[in-house]
Amino acid sequence: MEINIKRPFPKSTERPFLITGPCSAESEEQVMKIAQQMHDLDIPVDLFRAGIWKPRTRPNNFEGIGFEGLQWLKRVKEEFGYQVTTEVANANHVFEALKANIDVLWLGARTTVNPFSVQEVADALRGVDVPVFIKNPINPDLALWKGAIERIYNAGIERIGIVHRGFSKFGHSIYRNIPLWQIPIELKREFPDLFFVCDASHICGNRDNLLDVSQTALDLNYDGLMLESHWDPDNAWSDAKQQVTPFDLKEKILSRLQMRSSDSDNTEFKNNIEDLRSRIDAIDKELIQMLANRMEVAEEIGRYKKQNNIAILQADRWNEIIDKSMEKAGPLGLSQDFVGKFLKAVHQESIDHQKDVMTADQETVNK
Repeated sequence: MEINIKRPFPKSTERPFLITGPCSAESEEQVMKIAQQMHDLDIPVDLFRAGIWKPRTRPNNFEGIGFEGLQWLKRVKEEFGYQVTTEVANANHVFEALKANIDVLWLGARTTVNPFSVQEVADALRGVDVPVFIKNPINPDLALWKGAIERIYNAGIERIGIVHRGFSKFGHSIYRNIPLWQIPIELKREFPDLFFVCDASHICGNRDNLLDVSQTALDLNYDGLMLESHWDPDNAWSDAKQQVTPFDLKEKILSRLQMRSSDSDNTEFKNNIEDLRSRIDAIDKELIQMLANRMEVAEEIGRYKKQNNIAILQADRWNEIIDKSMEKAGPLGLSQDFVGKFLKAVHQESIDHQKDVMTADQETVNK
């Protein structure tokens, strides 16, 4: 389907679009104090955020202050002139948020993962002209993310942005939610006009890596950042470890970020970059041909295995390939993580080719 998405906000070359505020609205005093501090520090707040309804993984945790908190956001808007935004997860949330004149709505990861919930929100938005941001689903499922965009767009919402907040992980990682940058990059390839925001707070889950993740997002040409801020983050009612004070937000993160240009008028740059890109294209062409050659050899191996009734997977041989390749990776400037992922993909393709060889005659018989 053809989608003509409109950017909800213009892109700035001077600074990132900034969505900030507490993870959760806890009290009117808390919300107003944070907004006041941001105003006094002259932080360029494009959207003041606060969670009103908080879907929690387990019960008996703080699940949001509820409808009352919308009035606190409304007061922030009236007293400081900030546009305000909050998360919605069902039709009732949408109606109440719009009634309180919330400027921008967003769908959280737990909503995006459920097409029924997304459709309920989309139906509630029909006939309304309000920007909507859509966070990635909890799991690394690009189709679900795209489906949420399409459902909201089909409801008549054209001003759409996406929020990359990372994906759930299993096992140890420095991230609360691993970024998997290639997934939003692929989404941007398909929807180049989407407004891209990185929720560094939820990717990190701590304060230590916020600057690094935020800078990476800007290096990848993201439009903006979502960074959670609280006047007393250590005692926040939700996600305390990933929130920073307004002062630290300004001095330790925003002031240290470096904006990148998407293009340059410099002739020398253009000539050099075109030469380097041509070399990349030539190498990629060779890589594709070499992979094709490798698959031809894999098919030949498959035929010998078939003739001798040998199983496709040979674990000892696979371990040998991995070990030899890992030894070579470091001296060549390649990370073992990258080489491992690449070899696993190549190995799976080889298995698929050998499987086709193994089943070719049987398929003919079945026909």
